[in-house]
Amino acid sequence: MLIITKTPFRISFFGGGTDFPEWFEKNNGLTISTTINKYCNILVRYLPPFFDFNYRLRYYQTELVKNKNHIKHPTIKKIIQNYYKSNQGLEVIHYADLPARSGLGASSAFSVGLLKAIYELNKKKISNKEIADKIINLEKYELKESCGFQDQVSCSNGGFNEIYFSKKKKFNIIKSQIPLEKKKLLEQSISLFFTGISRNANNIEKNKIKNIFNNKNYFNEIYNLALEAKNIFNSNNKKDFIKDISYLMNENWKLKKSLSRNVTNHKIDDLYDFALKNGACSGKILGAGGGGFLLFFTKNLKDKKRLIEKMSKYTYVEIKFSEEGCKSFIY
Repeated sequence: MLIITKTPFRISFFGGGTDFPEWFEKNNGLTISTTINKYCNILVRYLPPFFDFNYRLRYYQTELVKNKNHIKHPTIKKIIQNYYKSNQGLEVIHYADLPARSGLGASSAFSVGLLKAIYELNKKKISNKEIADKIINLEKYELKESCGFQDQVSCSNGGFNEIYFSKKKKFNIIKSQIPLEKKKLLEQSISLFFTGISRNANNIEKNKIKNIFNNKNYFNEIYNLALEAKNIFNSNNKKDFIKDISYLMNENWKLKKSLSRNVTNHKIDDLYDFALKNGACSGKILGAGGGGFLLFFTKNLKDKKRLIEKMSKYTYVEIKFSEEGCKSFIY
């Protein structure tokens, strides 16, 4: 039996940081995000009995291991220890459309896809919402990562969503009511560029969490901007839509930079300013910050074409919004 899972990456528009439990267990949280047509793929199968190892794991490294307790990759190790019930050898192969450590929820997409694949191999059913809950517990409380909860929820369930966080109910997914015409306009206005910088999100997020109490006003403003953005997204009024969202996006970028000095650097600031002078009307760095992908909005296709031409030194990635969550294919 061979299982392949396909898990979408995500882009987050508003509310990032309010999904930290350190925040929403005392305050409400809201993130607005969408999954995109770029994917993390995981292949798992029983390993044929011809080798002197029991686990062959291929990600950015290759591991050939006899005992699962000797696996080096922390996520693979924990998922196999916790959920893989067979005594047969196992092969895990990872391949993705976009680089890891780039602000698109790649680590959570990897965890979600691997867990779903293992469940399929065990011939057990699990909903994508249950997967999100298990991966939240794995990443946050077993692996002790400094992370929020939006990536696990978004990548597993898919779609353009408002995700609400509270102490009473860890997370609640509400499908955005954005009109289709506005959704297409938003999709057309987006330009995604890779800075060429991969970074460790855990260190940046740890610093944000450490300073949550001192930055309470900033987090409150980020939450309020997400509420404003939700109303603009869901309104039937198309006039000045990109202009209004861009204003909130630029305000959000200022607040995000205030959460940690590691969110940005001179190179990112220069890129951001250059883009605003060459067609973009707003933008942000995706994920924790420090590198990865920059997202920009443009008012029209002419400005978008100009921006892409001026930013030709950086890899441009064309994207579409995706409604699909994590899916599995059995062969």
